[in-house]
Amino acid sequence: MPLSKISFFKNLAKNTPQVSRPPKTPYDPPKIVGYVLAKMEEEPTDGVQHGHITSLSVMRTHRRLGLAEKLMRQSQRAMAETFNAHYVSLHVRVSNQAALHLYRNTLGFTVDKVEAKYYADGEDAYSMRIELADLKDQLKEEEEEIFGASEGVDEGEAVGSEGAKKQKVKVGRGKGVVDLVEKNEAAATA
Repeated sequence: MPLSKISFFKNLAKNTPQVSRPPKTPYDPPKIVGYVLAKMEEEPTDGVQHGHITSLSVMRTHRRLGLAEKLMRQSQRAMAETFNAHYVSLHVRVSNQAALHLYRNTLGFTVDKVEAKYYADGEDAYSMRIELADLKDQLKEEEEEIFGASEGVDEGEAVGSEGAKKQKVKVGRGKGVVDLVEKNEAAATA
């Protein structure tokens, strides 16, 4: 009895999966091989704005490629840039040597304290943190490199009779820059 077309293709795909893969297109979603979950502490007990790493994971097949470091650095950067975090904290099992090497030796975290019986199985955790002052300085330097260090710098003589006086100008719907300039010039000549 002949196989129907559908049965034939199903059977072919089943028996030769190495050559019967679905085609890949540019629209296929990328495969997620790792993640970092981070949050900002809403009400920090120490009163200092800071972030906390809740979870970090990279698939075994993609470890030792620098992905965990990259995820952590991107997270730290986002916390510093977006939320002005002063430091980042995390907890790690005292037995997790690979994670401790990453956090201490690669990223520069330090042990803040030991949390006894932190995990459900009774294992202790290191409470670790890294200060973000150096990163914030680096971000400021990058910004100055891109935009120049002009903020807060006197760029020359005052223009017009107003000099150093500040003048409030109402801005609203339908008032463009031209309208504001004409209004100020009219006020000066009157």
